[in-house]
Amino acid sequence: MSVRQACFVTVTISVESPVQDDVRSLVAQLNDHLVPLSPKEFQFGISVADMASPETSVFVARRCDGGAVGIGALTRHDAGIGEVKRMFTVPAARGVRIGARVLDAIIAQAREDGLEWLMLETGSGPAFRSAHRLYERAGFRRRGPFHDYPDSGWSAFYELRLVQVSPASSSEPVTGPAGS
Repeated sequence: MSVRQACFVTVTISVESPVQDDVRSLVAQLNDHLVPLSPKEFQFGISVADMASPETSVFVARRCDGGAVGIGALTRHDAGIGEVKRMFTVPAARGVRIGARVLDAIIAQAREDGLEWLMLETGSGPAFRSAHRLYERAGFRRRGPFHDYPDSGWSAFYELRLVQVSPASSSEPVTGPAGS
């Protein structure tokens, strides 16, 4: 393994402010990556300013020299629901499970926060197969739209139950306004 490869393998992941230049750069790279993959009206990323809100934690993966190589965010909603947002790993760092480690950190934080469900919306189609595999390997399962996301065919929706409940308890997450 080269020193460069080792630097990508030995990443650290921590919760950081999104208003740093290198994190803004990751978000811009993610946005650039997504633009050709689906119509703009079916892209639901949150801005860096929204990522800086108190209900959102941003997880940044940094290689051994401090460079930011991956991000992901956890947004907390009412009713014990968290949402995974803005997952991205720079192309040069793909293939060494940085995305999986960021997702693991998000899941651990959601459990620590006492959330009952984690949900996410991602794109559909061949360009998103690796993202789908990432989520499915982490235990997420497919579901229908939630919150105010449209059922457009451009999105794939996932959920992960974080807490065990007794069989007599409700096991269905909130689906959105007025139960949509």
